[in-house]
Amino acid sequence: MIIVESPDRFARDLAVQLAGHDYLRSLGVELVPASAPDFFLEDTPTAVLVRQVLGAISQFEKASLVAKLKAARDRKREATGKCGGRRTLAEARPETVALAKELHGQRLSLRKISAALAERGHVTGGGKPYTANMVQTMLRRE
Repeated sequence: MIIVESPDRFARDLAVQLAGHDYLRSLGVELVPASAPDFFLEDTPTAVLVRQVLGAISQFEKASLVAKLKAARDRKREATGKCGGRRTLAEARPETVALAKELHGQRLSLRKISAALAERGHVTGGGKPYTANMVQTMLRRE
């Protein structure tokens, strides 16, 4: 026996829901939604119709939600240039990046820039000096 929260949580795609239910039944596994215990047990034409209609509605709701979230991410990306992901070092520690660029203007090597940043208290979250690769990344970014 498999207990799911509700019939629409079993699958958000109508074809997957119908095929999954039939497959589990062929294996002798009983599927029981906690919110409607008889939902998958009855095989009357009405019960099959209700399962199909509710499965189609669930699939529509999922597709609608996915489209809304994509539109919102696109609007955010268009407005700010970024949506999601980690903050860049320039966003998290702009003073560190500015100092690295200033030191780079003095023709210091990446390792010397790293050492100079560490001397002035600009270190990673773990308290270690930035690596040369990280300094290079700082210099490439805006």
